Amino acid sequence: MSASTNMTTSLRRMIAAVTKGFFKITHNSFALIGLAVLFATITLVARPEIRQVGEIKLFSWLQARQFEVTGVVSDLVASDRATATDPKDLPKQQAAVAYWLSRKYSVAPEPISAIVSEAYNAGQRTKLDPMLILAVMAIESGFNPFAQSHVGAQGLMQVMTKIHRDKYQSFGGQFAAFDPLANLRVGVKVLQDCIRLAGSIEGGLKYYVGAANLVDDGGYSAKVLAEYVRLQGVAQGRQVPMFTPAVNAKLVPAPAAPATPATEVSDKSALPNGNAATVALN
Repeated sequence: MSASTNMTTSLRRMIAAVTKGFFKITHNSFALIGLAVLFATITLVARPEIRQVGEIKLFSWLQARQFEVTGVVSDLVASDRATATDPKDLPKQQAAVAYWLSRKYSVAPEPISAIVSEAYNAGQRTKLDPMLILAVMAIESGFNPFAQSHVGAQGLMQVMTKIHRDKYQSFGGQFAAFDPLANLRVGVKVLQDCIRLAGSIEGGLKYYVGAANLVDDGGYSAKVLAEYVRLQGVAQGRQVPMFTPAVNAKLVPAPAAPATPATEVSDKSALPNGNAATVALN
């Protein structure tokens, strides 16, 4: 056997040995990696506090990296907290009302759409016309969820938070007054109680603004009813101007007032503009 043949044979054996060793090492490495992943998974499942710490550290690192790139601290759940709905997803009638309110009050159609949708849902639950609910919001706050009067009426429907604090408990506390949907639901409940107590929509509005014991409510009821009539026209598909003179609407009277009176009625000699829900009802 020649020297070249021996060299070739030795070279092949060496290559075969190296290849075999490589696959053996690789196989063992993959096995070790698999075992490491398995043990890590078991640890994370058995010790959720470790997983939580890891998630917090990872999220903090990702936020730091995002800030380095964009200069803005990211918040992945911000869109979930936003009170907004695409008006294109609403029924035709609700979308028409949302777009009209958006133009008149110079607010984005998406948050207004969410409010309109909730007004319809609340109206169905309470047997109140959603257009009346929206009219109250329009006059009270102009759809500013952070509005506050000098007497402490807060939010979309300008509910007196101190008086109706108990109604916000199921929403997490009194700060929910600044959440649009929570404020809407509490305000609708107060409005419903006021109308039931007064026996009519106009009388209920006087209770709502705190003018139940006064001869004049400062024109509050007339403003709400005028906007109510306009919104009814929009909902019915008519072309309604954004500003028209007050109309004496023929409204269906509410049910007769119950025997139980209000536990507290705020009697003010001078009413603030649009400060509502000063009636504390059972």
